Amino acid sequence: MTQDLAPSVRPAAAAPSEAVSEGWWRSAVIYQVYVRSFADSDGDGIGDLRGIRDRLPYLAELGVDAVWLTPFYASPQADGGYDVADYRAVDPLFGDLSDADDLVREAHRLGLRVIVDIVPNHTSDQHAWFRAALAEREGGPARERYHFRPGRGASGELPPNDWESVFGGPAWTRTARPDGTPGEWYLHLFAPEQPDLNWENREVREEFESVLRFWLDLGVDGFRIDVAHGMVKAPGLPDIGLSEQAKLIGAQVLPFFDQDGVHEIHRAWRKLLDSYPGERIGVAEAWAPTSERLALYVRPDELHQAFNFQFLTCDWGAGAMRAVIDDSLAATRSVGAPTTWVLSNHDVVRHTTRYGGGERGLARARAAALLMLALPGSAYVYQGEELGLPEVVDLPDEVRQDPAFFRGDGQDGTRDGCRVPIPWSGGDAPYGFGPGGSWLPQPEQWAELSVAAQSGDPRSTLELYRSALALRHELPGLGDGEMTWLEAPEGVLAFARPGLVCTLNTREEEVAMPVPGRPVLATAALEFTGGTVRIPSDSCVWWAV
Repeated sequence: MTQDLAPSVRPAAAAPSEAVSEGWWRSAVIYQVYVRSFADSDGDGIGDLRGIRDRLPYLAELGVDAVWLTPFYASPQADGGYDVADYRAVDPLFGDLSDADDLVREAHRLGLRVIVDIVPNHTSDQHAWFRAALAEREGGPARERYHFRPGRGASGELPPNDWESVFGGPAWTRTARPDGTPGEWYLHLFAPEQPDLNWENREVREEFESVLRFWLDLGVDGFRIDVAHGMVKAPGLPDIGLSEQAKLIGAQVLPFFDQDGVHEIHRAWRKLLDSYPGERIGVAEAWAPTSERLALYVRPDELHQAFNFQFLTCDWGAGAMRAVIDDSLAATRSVGAPTTWVLSNHDVVRHTTRYGGGERGLARARAAALLMLALPGSAYVYQGEELGLPEVVDLPDEVRQDPAFFRGDGQDGTRDGCRVPIPWSGGDAPYGFGPGGSWLPQPEQWAELSVAAQSGDPRSTLELYRSALALRHELPGLGDGEMTWLEAPEGVLAFARPGLVCTLNTREEEVAMPVPGRPVLATAALEFTGGTVRIPSDSCVWWAV
């Protein structure tokens, strides 16, 4: 028995402007589009906004509620567009403002909301502000928008403190004065081409409120806030006292991440979002050391969602998963917010590979998807995970573009492998991605994983996702709400939602247990003997009760 037990057609969704559902984000499934790698309309091998617009019917049929777009702003592309030179312009690689407007309008016509990325922790070094800062005298007002400091040592030859970049190496780069002599240093928690903004500066705050209004006026439904935990630094920029490279997530308290001052900014942004009609939302990419710290970002007067990276990084196993689920639900419920579940994104190894790769990794990925979609709250789906795509681990060095790859020990330098353009159709690359090639090479095996190859196959991962998302809309007990843990054998998770039971077997062998209800969706074939069911290893089942 597989996912063909479930209905596969989702009822037509109302356009966002017509929907009557307060707090839509509390149960929403949001699909992440990595713009460069989703669909190419002009044959240059790079995905673009017109390509996304043309593929929106696929996302509506898949059954998601909204689309999150990674940055498409004007950028030198030193870090895949997360180095923004102009927040109000579309990079010519991806189209122009009319393409962005057309995409938003078409998404709304199909009943899909649109969330765009905003990058407030840093700009590009080609941003007009930073160019003005470099041209400014030391100590001048243009430099106050960033973090410029004199160096330490007899001649200022040492960085101002011991902070390390997330991408590896020092978090400081020294500038040169007009006469060519060494000058001040500037802070960049990521690549040198991404100087950090100074959020104590009034102009910075006013500028970003203006940028948010620009895109809200165009009609976007919200913002995913990049490095939402990093915008405020501890006073005096103190040393850490550690020599290891900085990590986005960890138990250590860092003077540049998860500072309490970020919450004042997010409260101001919440007021701005609430001033617009249609329930516009803010989503925090906030890496916090505990679930309790993460919950602070989604208090009633702050942001609407925060990615649950503890769930993403959790090891495969019933005990570890239950602990993370319990901690996450307790933390978000304490502030009245939904939990936001995620398994993969554009910065981490795809979970099919993280869970072991091959047939086992795929089986676990499929089971984890059903687990995630049955849990209370909202969920994010990264493009291609509905196809069961694995990480591409053998990219040649000459095609790599991840800046961490070129800086040594930073963030592993492996992000290109999850950003390879997805396959749509055909037996040869670029598999319908566009009329030309693709900016990263696609594996030969991906012909069997394309949208066209999987569509209509009741045992495919794509049809599993379509069925699960259809049921999520049809069954009133899924989405936001309560859940109750049920007794289950060791290595098995079992919980009840109103009208539904979910069972997940994380063991390496099948397990027998009493039949909890009528099976409506499963990731592997089940065997029944009287009132007992044998659930295969690494599989998940939804039961109607």
